[in-house]
Amino acid sequence: MNTLKDRLIFLWKDQAKQATIAKEIGMTIAGFGRIWNNNGLPKAEVLKKIKELKGCSIDWLLTGEGEPFPDAPGAQGAVRDTLGNNINLNDFVFIPRYKLEPATEQRNGNAHDTADNFTFAFSRQWLEKHINASTNQLSVITVKGDAMEGVFNDGDSILVNHADNTPKDGLYVLRIEDNLTVKRLQIMPGNIVRIISANSAYPAYEVNLRKMSGDIAVIGRVEWFGRSI
Repeated sequence: MNTLKDRLIFLWKDQAKQATIAKEIGMTIAGFGRIWNNNGLPKAEVLKKIKELKGCSIDWLLTGEGEPFPDAPGAQGAVRDTLGNNINLNDFVFIPRYKLEPATEQRNGNAHDTADNFTFAFSRQWLEKHINASTNQLSVITVKGDAMEGVFNDGDSILVNHADNTPKDGLYVLRIEDNLTVKRLQIMPGNIVRIISANSAYPAYEVNLRKMSGDIAVIGRVEWFGRSI
C-alpha cells in the first residue's frame, strides 16, 4: 500500500469507490479527485474524519508506515503465525461455517442460527483475485452424506459463493425442499438442467428451469473445498 489511494481502498474494502468515500468524509468529488487521482494530501479535518470513521492511525494513513489500527486487539505484532512472524488480521476474511442440512433456517432468513462454533480464515487477496463476490456473500458448508463421494466426501468443507446462483455447468449447493445438497449441474437444450450425483446409487434427474417450483433453488456455486486426511 504505497499510496494514500491504496490505503483508502484498504479501509473501505468492498465500498472503495471514489464517490462513496468522498460523500462519507464530506468532500466534493472534485476536491477528493485531487487525493484519489493525484495522490494529494487531505486537510487535517479530513484526516480526522477518516480516523473517526475507520479507527485507523493518521500516521499510517499519511505514510503507510506502522500498523493501520494500532489500538486494535492483535495489533503491533501481538498476533503471530506458528513461526513467530507478525500477522495482520486485516489481511484475512473470516467466513462462518454452516451445516449442510437442514435448510429450513436458511430459507426462513435465519441462516446464522445454524453456524458452527468456528470460522474459516481466507486470504483477502486470494478471495479478491479468484472469487467475484463480496465477502458477505460467502459461507463455508460441511458436506454430509455420500451422494457426491469421490468429488466431495462426507465431512469435507466447501466454500459457497451465494452471488453465483444462476444455474450453469458446474458444482452447486441446492435447496431441495428443506434439505441442502451439493450436486453437479449440466445445462441441457430447452432450458433443462440435469442434476447429477457422483455416486451412481443416486440417479440423475432433470428439471425444467422455466417450471422450477419453490421446492428447489440454487443456493450458490462451490468455489473451493478442504478435506481432512
